[in-house]
Amino acid sequence: MDGYKRRLTNMIWRSMGESILFSLVILGVIIYYLDSRGYLMPLKDWQTGITFSLMVIGSVIGIGGIYGYWYSNRITRRLEPIMETMLLLEKGNFARAGFKLGEDEIGRLGEQLERVTIKWEEQVTSLQRLSNDNAQLAEKAKFSAINDERQRLARELHDAVSQQLFAISMTATAVGRTLEKDFDKAQRQIHLIEEMAAVAQSEMRALLLHLRPVHLEGKRLSEGLVELLHELQAKVPMDISWEMDEEIRLPKGIEDHLFRIVQEALSNALRHSKASMLEVKLLHRPDGIRLSIRDNGVGFNLDAKKHTSYGIVSMKERVNEIGGSLNIITAPDRGTRIEIRVSIFVEGDEADG
Repeated sequence: MDGYKRRLTNMIWRSMGESILFSLVILGVIIYYLDSRGYLMPLKDWQTGITFSLMVIGSVIGIGGIYGYWYSNRITRRLEPIMETMLLLEKGNFARAGFKLGEDEIGRLGEQLERVTIKWEEQVTSLQRLSNDNAQLAEKAKFSAINDERQRLARELHDAVSQQLFAISMTATAVGRTLEKDFDKAQRQIHLIEEMAAVAQSEMRALLLHLRPVHLEGKRLSEGLVELLHELQAKVPMDISWEMDEEIRLPKGIEDHLFRIVQEALSNALRHSKASMLEVKLLHRPDGIRLSIRDNGVGFNLDAKKHTSYGIVSMKERVNEIGGSLNIITAPDRGTRIEIRVSIFVEGDEADG
């Protein structure tokens, strides 16, 4: 919002400058014309000439500046609601008001923006209804989904944890042979075993997190998340806190997607972040639902190609399916914050019915 305000202010100053420059050019043209026709009378002395010239130039600058300010301020007052609406649309807020901006180009632009907002809202509503329908279809295919999830977890268990355990076993065997010959090297190998065991433990915790139900199984989103965080709190040496609006009622499709997004974010935090603190918030705001997951871990470079391994693509796809917006704020050694906003057009009771 501050950026838009600055641009509008810069527009006013630019318009004032252009008006003053244009006024001075017109004054110069008029003086040249009058002088070439001999209509200008010579002044008594140079002091009078300078005084008169300064008065004329000052008057022209003042008139040009006042006109430029009046005209640009008139335009910016009409553009401001359009720019504010565009900023809200960018953030996923579809609140709108009727634009009564006249019959000129700006007025027609406001009317067109209102039509675009309505169309966009209809598209998001359709996306949310489609998401709810997909959730109902997914419920019917629940056993197949559970089987697929088990197979995926089995692959990850083999690829990640089994390899770590095999490496620990091999290193432990090497320690037995090295201990009597090179005590310092044996100590380094033991330290390596500790690191690999910590990594394997993190992988196991992340995989156990995914052994939750694929769907909420009748629970509200806030109930499912609190239960999930309670279980995680009992198993992980991490300071976990949360804030939930328990009265939030959402369509089943949106709840399922948000639940799986939180699962993915928590799994990523356990595997990669090395965080000591984790915070989850699910809040109801006038413009919709706000979900945030924050940790104080190592963070990562969001622009690097490697970031796809953090499940960001999956989270973005789920957010897009429910017509929301996803913002990830992170940097190396600065922790990670995931913010999700979803405007709600379908009431939870209506969608569930």
